[in-house]
Amino acid sequence: MTRKPPREPLIAIIGATGTGKSQLAVELATRFNGEIINGDAMQMYAGLPIITNKTTIKAQKGIPHHLLGCIGLQEPTWVVGTFVSRALKVIEEIRMRGKLPILVGGTHYYTQSLLFRDRLIGNDADPGELADVELGTERVDLPVLQQSTEVLFAELQKVDPVMAERWHPRDRRKIQRSLEIYLKTGHTAAEVYTQQRKLAGDGAVAPAIDHAHGDDTEEQSMRFPTLVFWVHAEQSVLRERLHARVDKMLQAGLLDEVRTLDAYANAEAAAGRPVDKTRGIWPSIGYKDFKEYMQVLQSEKASEKDLEYWKHNAPSKTKVSTRQYAKRQVRWIRSKFINSLPASNMLYLLDGSDIPAFDNAVIDPAVDLTSSFLAAELMPDRSSLSPAAAEKLQPARLHYDDSTASPEKWTKQHCETCDVTCVVESQWWQHMGSKAHKKAVSKNEHRDGEAR
Repeated sequence: MTRKPPREPLIAIIGATGTGKSQLAVELATRFNGEIINGDAMQMYAGLPIITNKTTIKAQKGIPHHLLGCIGLQEPTWVVGTFVSRALKVIEEIRMRGKLPILVGGTHYYTQSLLFRDRLIGNDADPGELADVELGTERVDLPVLQQSTEVLFAELQKVDPVMAERWHPRDRRKIQRSLEIYLKTGHTAAEVYTQQRKLAGDGAVAPAIDHAHGDDTEEQSMRFPTLVFWVHAEQSVLRERLHARVDKMLQAGLLDEVRTLDAYANAEAAAGRPVDKTRGIWPSIGYKDFKEYMQVLQSEKASEKDLEYWKHNAPSKTKVSTRQYAKRQVRWIRSKFINSLPASNMLYLLDGSDIPAFDNAVIDPAVDLTSSFLAAELMPDRSSLSPAAAEKLQPARLHYDDSTASPEKWTKQHCETCDVTCVVESQWWQHMGSKAHKKAVSKNEHRDGEAR
């Protein structure tokens, strides 16, 4: 039976920062009459090319890039739904011009939300990648979330007693998040996490929640026929590459951009509009790891020793943060993205560890695969491309945090001796075996003995 070329095809490129995703995107766009859609949340902000590590005009090679530098500092922070709606519109416009849309970026839950219909992002969205992950198409004003922790906890007990029993009464962030999920989706956080456990348990595609009717519909499906490239690099190689990139960022004027952001924040504060530095561009690695250094530089009381310390410490912190971010990106791909793909998925890993061999190892096979995909030709076995592909394309077992543990395992116990509340069994036994607990017990026994 003759296969038909995919209708409304999409190319998506994922991978850790510094692996060469943008380079591959430009090469494919050049060869297949494509246009590029940025899927990196930080690169959506206008200006700040160094902090956000935007593709330079020269590196773009005349290829149109969309959703790149499109958000001003004064504009509301985009949420996942905002990105999806804007990206879908751009994709439609690209196709109307008869061109191939190519999505590239490192904010993988943005990519995942775009590729899949009705993709839910719950507590599994990594706050280290982006501090502001929300459900819905636009930010919703929810005054109740600004109430005291006690009020939030009481409200959560009413609408989602399962999660209320899960969290410590003073854990504001988790209480607030669970309540937010309920208010924005109409489903309790417990229901959302149950859905995610189904995905983790069988490796199948999770059923999507029908927001209009509140029931489970058919299996989660991809919006478009999509060929996904995962540009990979071995950790030891990527480490050196990322370190060198931080050094280049400093030489290129990173501190000037940090000063620009600080000046904007100070001006807004003076006008009575203090910025929320937990959202948007402000948690970006380049800014947050250098802001303390800038404070020392601007301080009249700073000693030469302090200046010297931060001169070396800030770049080191940035390098560590960048490495950790790259690891989180890979972890997301292996534990969440791969597990979300249908059995018939077209995800190919391209090993870009050897930079001099990048054309042969990444670009050439990507071109061949794209040609075959667009022509509906037989595609090669995914594991045959490289040893890394054979190893990494096996779905990693999902390791959810405590928020997604099975309800029957959810416990909350209180140690009267130490006035400590533990919300999972492992925490409880860790506390019971700790030196601090044993010391407190011994102290109480000694005090009780003296009283007798």
